[in-house]
Amino acid sequence: MDLKQQIINDINENPIILYMKGTKDMPMCGFSNSVVQILNHYGVNYKDVNVLEDPSIRIKLSEHSNWPTIPQLFVKGQLIGGADITIELHQNGQLLDILDTSDK
Repeated sequence: MDLKQQIINDINENPIILYMKGTKDMPMCGFSNSVVQILNHYGVNYKDVNVLEDPSIRIKLSEHSNWPTIPQLFVKGQLIGGADITIELHQNGQLLDILDTSDK
């Protein structure tokens, strides 16, 4: 299986997945850390993928999502967005509703 297909499979098989710089236990950039803190606030389980481990992940991910920046948050196979959109959804109360759909 090639890397792009692996990314697609990971997105489809994990209700919530975050492609980020670093890991959820050790974020390596402020934007990734912001999203981790928000997800931790809600206490949801999610898979994290460190794009720093292999530069090809970032390239293939952006080809799939048409989104150029990291982090990228997916819920139920759908791209939610990066840090700015995740923070905005959190602040206006919409993110919890989006995350709740991952249980269904």
